[in-house]
Amino acid sequence: MPPSILVFDVNETLIDIDSLTPLFTDLFGDQRVLREWFNQLIMYSMTITLSNNYVDLFTLGQAVLRMLGEIRGVAISDDDTERLTTLLRTMPAHTDAAEALTTLRDNGFRMVTLTNSPRIPGSPTSLENAGLAHFFEQQLSVDSCQAFKPAPAVYRQVCDALDVAPADCVMVAAHAWDLLGAQNVGLRSALVSRPGNAVLPADGLPRPDVVVTDLRALARHLCGDGR
Repeated sequence: MPPSILVFDVNETLIDIDSLTPLFTDLFGDQRVLREWFNQLIMYSMTITLSNNYVDLFTLGQAVLRMLGEIRGVAISDDDTERLTTLLRTMPAHTDAAEALTTLRDNGFRMVTLTNSPRIPGSPTSLENAGLAHFFEQQLSVDSCQAFKPAPAVYRQVCDALDVAPADCVMVAAHAWDLLGAQNVGLRSALVSRPGNAVLPADGLPRPDVVVTDLRALARHLCGDGR
């Protein structure tokens, strides 16, 4: 039986980080600094995991913003870091998300999310703010593991939470590094190649089982329509 459980990454896969662009344009006068910040955020999330440290992603994101300000000679205020966190929690859904998730749900797929973002007690999640939470039976965060993707423990927690085998699950993400972590634990993988993302074509490394350009194409593929 093919895998019937879809495990979705959230940031950039389901919700649109380009919505942060105005903040970086305001602070640095250059929208490209958004990608520099995001890449540094991912690098340092992996680094602190490998060095047995942990702070949540929003705290780390604020620190990386201050670091880039120091590097570029831009003063970053507490208001700036709070604005960043507010924006991170309220990013909009990608325009293809609701339609694709509806198709997948209507075709019987179980769906959960696994995100690097923390849960804030008493506050809505990013998915709730984006209007997508109702599609998912569980919203899982790496925060409970005190480790970031692609640490094996964060993917295993999904299988433990659902009481399923890794082979029953497909990790859906816009980032090849996330899928490599999932594949290491035994999950199948689907890459949604959002702009700025692609397959890592290295001999000796596993490739994604499925590569699509957007979530609608993923739904068509998984529901038996390869158009």
